[in-house]
Amino acid sequence: MVLLENDTFLTELTKLFQKGRTSGSISLTMKRYDGRTKPEPRKGSLPEPHEYKCLLRATLGNKKLSTVINQKDVNKFQLAYANLLKGNMDGLKKKDKKAAAAKSKSKATQ
Repeated sequence: MVLLENDTFLTELTKLFQKGRTSGSISLTMKRYDGRTKPEPRKGSLPEPHEYKCLLRATLGNKKLSTVINQKDVNKFQLAYANLLKGNMDGLKKKDKKAAAAKSKSKATQ
């Protein structure tokens, strides 16, 4: 897994979206990150971190990207990330409402 800076992550994610159009699906995960890379020891607990971060991962096949977003950079990153998603989610299939309505109607009459 490659840990990248926020701006570099967005540019690499754009490339991943372009590659994903032809070769498969992209998996995105986002979770809270406290900065620890090792598991917490069983004896006693470590003090709570004063600032949580956000870990964002993207995978396409064997290609894996990740970045850590600091609390102060969340708003700027979120705007850039949302624009990137809007620009690259145009290939999604629309839901067929007629088929779904006919299916539910046939179940209701039975």
